[in-house]
Amino acid sequence: KDYAKAIEWYQKAAVQGNADAQFNLWFMYAKGEGVPKDAAKVVEWFQKAAAQGNAFAQFNLGWMYNEGKGVPRDRDKANELWQKAVEWFQKAAAQGDADAQYNLGWMYKEGKGVPRDAAKAVEWYQKAAAQGDVVAQFNLGWLYAKGEGVPKDAAKAVEWYQKAAAQGNDSAQNSLGRMYEDGEGVPRNLVLAYAWYNLAAAQKDYNKFDRDMIVLQYKFSSA
Repeated sequence: KDYAKAIEWYQKAAVQGNADAQFNLWFMYAKGEGVPKDAAKVVEWFQKAAAQGNAFAQFNLGWMYNEGKGVPRDRDKANELWQKAVEWFQKAAAQGDADAQYNLGWMYKEGKGVPRDAAKAVEWYQKAAAQGDVVAQFNLGWLYAKGEGVPKDAAKAVEWYQKAAAQGNDSAQNSLGRMYEDGEGVPRNLVLAYAWYNLAAAQKDYNKFDRDMIVLQYKFSSA
């Protein structure tokens, strides 16, 4: 990949006011691809893209102000940016954009730029999940498992976890392991619990604890 060439073209488009190019430049500066990592440059290009109504730039800039990353922490400024982002995400989501639908779901769940509303979060997650958004699928599983925004329904939780797990989401795989271990939404099955835990552990080390505990549990139950 010729990152230097990409930077050159993005900068040419960005200085002419292209919001997408401005947004893409932040990624290059954040990752240090073609340029040295530079948090100040990340903020600079986010601000330019956000000023032109780029919802993803507004969303990310809001997060940076909320966390104090590259800028002094300013929760009021963060909320102001998130409110603008919500407006643009709603327009994109209404046209079927799955990323915008997912982000709206997250914002309603966390109360960022909008009042916290678990039912609204479920509504937008469902739209994104129906288009295959893997994190929306996992989050729906979690909400059904906890009964937030929807009646608690372990079988529905399993259904959404399975969709996300089939796409390789380790959190969903680990959650499925727990459902099989506890017999929630599915018949209790330690072999299947181990299988799902093992798939999750192959991706992230922190999932290994659950897998290893199943082995111990199986050994003791068989003794």
